[in-house]
Amino acid sequence: MAPVISQLRRGVLEYCVLALLRDGERYAFELVRTLSEAEGMVTSEGTLYPLLGRLRREGLVETTWRESPSGPPRRYYTLTGEGASVLEAFTVEWGRFRRSVDGFLATGTPHAPAR
Repeated sequence: MAPVISQLRRGVLEYCVLALLRDGERYAFELVRTLSEAEGMVTSEGTLYPLLGRLRREGLVETTWRESPSGPPRRYYTLTGEGASVLEAFTVEWGRFRRSVDGFLATGTPHAPAR
């Protein structure tokens, strides 16, 4: 089962990061800590830093450096307008996809029964 969960996590991790940035800026270690606290979303800095770099290159997040009261300067990540649009589109598609999968798992049909 571990490979299945790993593939699922890899497929949605970037959208979880974008969602975490929706309400304001965060620095990378804060993102790692928050993701690691969520069941099934275990991640590491080694996974997250390359992802954040790619999101920055794609224009989905912006970064700023800021002095830290306890250590070296920190790079803070902020969601861009394009990142918010990508997150919104994913949220719509994820809802459709989740309902279909839930339906298959519950009843063998592509849509969950109306409740």
